Amino acid sequence: MKARRILPENTPILRLVRPFQEFAGQETSGGILLLACTVMALVWANSPWAHLYTALWHTPFTVGLGHWTMSHELHFWVNDALMAVFFFVVGLEIKRELLAGELASPRQAALPILAALGGVLVPALLYTSLNANGAGSRGWGIPMATDIAFAIGVMALLGDRVPLGLKVFLTALAIVDDIVAVLVIAVFYTENLAWGALGIAALCLVVAVAANRLGVRHPLPYAFLGAVLWITVLQSGVHATIAGVLLAFAIPSRTAINQRAFLGHSRAVLDHFERASLTAPFDVLGDIEQQTAIDALEDACEKVQPPLHRLEQALHPWVTFVIMPLFALANAGVGLSGDLGSMVRQPVTLGVALGLLLGKPIGVTLASWLAVRLRLASLPENVSWKHIHGAGWLAGIGFTMALFMTGLAFTDDAHLTAAKLGILGASMCAGTIGSAILVRIPRTK
Repeated sequence: MKARRILPENTPILRLVRPFQEFAGQETSGGILLLACTVMALVWANSPWAHLYTALWHTPFTVGLGHWTMSHELHFWVNDALMAVFFFVVGLEIKRELLAGELASPRQAALPILAALGGVLVPALLYTSLNANGAGSRGWGIPMATDIAFAIGVMALLGDRVPLGLKVFLTALAIVDDIVAVLVIAVFYTENLAWGALGIAALCLVVAVAANRLGVRHPLPYAFLGAVLWITVLQSGVHATIAGVLLAFAIPSRTAINQRAFLGHSRAVLDHFERASLTAPFDVLGDIEQQTAIDALEDACEKVQPPLHRLEQALHPWVTFVIMPLFALANAGVGLSGDLGSMVRQPVTLGVALGLLLGKPIGVTLASWLAVRLRLASLPENVSWKHIHGAGWLAGIGFTMALFMTGLAFTDDAHLTAAKLGILGASMCAGTIGSAILVRIPRTK
């Protein structure tokens, strides 16, 4: 039996905020907001007020405590600090998938893992074939990434035309994509290492893992360790966002009590609450017995939920509706003045565009076909090869991760603009073509 939500009293404020709650609860909402911020950044960067757009993200912002201060531009705080929270949530999702999701079983994981590897290698090879000996050779990691928010958002817009197995496949593929992206950032986009800072970062991680093993479940110790870990990783030369992924793997994934203890304790608490309500009117504010029962039930619910799950659920709305839109607003503003035709013909632009637009669907489809052909995996239920091909095109929506990799690969404006132009154009085309393919496939019963 499906659990029913208990609806609160229909107060005026709830009637006011309910449309926003319903919007936030839809799968497509994050993608819509991300798209709106992208359009806003593009319009702003090509308007008469473009200088204000540049000035905003170069505004200094200082964070400090006592004599210790850290001052950077707003663009840094978005890309290096807020995106560390994004990567922390990505790390939580990866850990959950490895422990209890589609990546927990080797047979289930084989298809999305191999498909993701194909969707990583082919775009990188296509990009490298056009930029091997040029100034843009560092950008080979840009077309490797898939934007899970946009890809799943497009699938959600298609409704029941997309079988559940395909959504699970694409989600798992994007998770593996993120794992590869994290490894690429850590290994290939790290140049000079400060071993002292790296040693302190490793010590922070060991302390976080020890806290997990000792049964520390409150988020505050992990938040403190995460802040120190982020600062030391930043000082070490490794990109600071890696700290988010590392910390995520130290978050406890076990429950404090088992199912039997939770059921027994909850039933006893509810019985106590019922007896207290029978002897006195329902008054939680004034009845100590009712308060005690509610507190005990809340404590039991907290103990039966793994901290990993609670943190993922708590941070997901912030990532979806604050961090990613801010990142899009700060990074998608590409000035299109000048000879646009010449910009499109740049090797970096062509490499990124071809990698996302052709490399992704070819790599995903070919690797999936080989996996099934060699009997390493099987297609999900109700999923055909046309579905896999359409999902391959949707995997070509690089956007967030591709823009992030662009900032790591290049520092000069010419290459940054060329890569962003390729990302935006290819992502839009890939989403359109993938949607058109999936729409033409008959609905499955």
